[in-house]
Amino acid sequence: MPAFPTAARAALGDTQLRRNLAHATHTIRDKRARVVAEVEDWEDLRLAGAGVKEAALRDLATHLETLEESLVRAGATVHWARDAEEACAIVASVAKSHGADEVVKVKSMATQEIGLNEALEAEGIAAWETDLAELIVQLGEDLPSHILVPAIHRNRAEVREIFQRRMGVVGRPAPGDLTDEPSVLAGAAREHLREKFLRAKVGVSGANFAVADTGTLVVVESEGNGRMCLTLPEVLVSVVGIEKVVATWDDLDPMLRLLPRSSTGERMNPYTSTWSGVTPGDGPQEVHVVLLDNGRTRALADDVGRQALRCIRCSACLNVCPVYERVGGHAYGSVYPGPIGAILNPLLNGVSDEQTASLPYASSLCGACFEVCPVRIDIPSVLVDQRAQVVDSHRGDRVPKAEAVAMKAAAWTFSDARRLGLAERASGLAGRVIGRFSRTTLPGGRTAAGRLPGPAAGWTGARDLPAPPRESFREWWARTDGGTHDDQDGSGTATKGGRS
Repeated sequence: MPAFPTAARAALGDTQLRRNLAHATHTIRDKRARVVAEVEDWEDLRLAGAGVKEAALRDLATHLETLEESLVRAGATVHWARDAEEACAIVASVAKSHGADEVVKVKSMATQEIGLNEALEAEGIAAWETDLAELIVQLGEDLPSHILVPAIHRNRAEVREIFQRRMGVVGRPAPGDLTDEPSVLAGAAREHLREKFLRAKVGVSGANFAVADTGTLVVVESEGNGRMCLTLPEVLVSVVGIEKVVATWDDLDPMLRLLPRSSTGERMNPYTSTWSGVTPGDGPQEVHVVLLDNGRTRALADDVGRQALRCIRCSACLNVCPVYERVGGHAYGSVYPGPIGAILNPLLNGVSDEQTASLPYASSLCGACFEVCPVRIDIPSVLVDQRAQVVDSHRGDRVPKAEAVAMKAAAWTFSDARRLGLAERASGLAGRVIGRFSRTTLPGGRTAAGRLPGPAAGWTGARDLPAPPRESFREWWARTDGGTHDDQDGSGTATKGGRS
């Protein structure tokens, strides 16, 4: 994927995408606002949720060991995966050991993060997405663009076309009289997926939470497909990020009240599934849990950024972000888009790659993301810290960036009074020239420089750059004897005792 500015520029030119995003994000945002307003102690609930996640992260090693012991005691097999390659190999090995050439999947950000579908395909195993939005993305040979609603960039006419064109290629075809009514589209997806549910030997899931003291995994969803994947197959493999752990069953209380309101704008999730290992005669009789690191311990070591591991993947920050609303998720180049993706991807992968290093700048720092985050992740503060890391990573470059050269030039100028005086006089001359030719007037009567050439074009193309003042502060100070004499400003207005 290209760096964010390049990808965002292309997305901004897609008017249909922008209409789809604006409609969807406004709808979800309004639903969330209504149900959050019903909770009188919402801020206290946010504090409680943040406290639960932070406490778990501060003693993560202990809680993970407790989780492993609880799962093994309940009959599950626990695997530890340091990275994506190890996690994918474990899942593929389990599927192969049962002679499975296909698996059904619950919507899972962790499995998307590690590229599980592609890894299984390379091993001759088909991975079928069963979440409706994920199915749309998979059939359309597309990429997800939202944490909660992966197909948010598609409208229902596009979905109908995808179903008609692709369903028959991979399974039960769409009805010949398929319309773009949402209920009809959902019915077609249901018929298409049912045969896959009934014949699959292996199911694959993630988990929203993992309770250490009981060994309980939790999946919340709205469609019921997750419940089918978790109960029908003979074998279940759950890929769980190590940050998903909470210490006790009671810790689920604030989390299960925060998550549905912040994600789908519901008071509670329609389906909340919990399971602990193997229950004879009920559900999968072989359960594997893959505890995934894949950069999470790296993120945990970052004193500022570690708070991002509190994320419960609600996507509230995406729905209020003015940048995401205009460019969508594909511009971020990751399964984690939006404000949380802008900090999580650099935390997991570092900032040495140009694409990842561009993400901390994919924000206006307006702070709306922090205001809606149910676990109070201060995303703007993390973004600023990561911008500093990006700058620091380039300090040893043999060929410095233009920004670094400009900063060094400014430091050289400001460090000597004589050089600064010469720069001020040159600035004043530039101000007079611009004032004579500029046609742009700013509030207060000042003129603007207009669009500048070269590297400055990117900045001045979308912003008004005020022309330099005709007279520097030093010149004014000397001329008015420190502001004690009558003065006349550049507009001809007489002032007394100082500049207007």
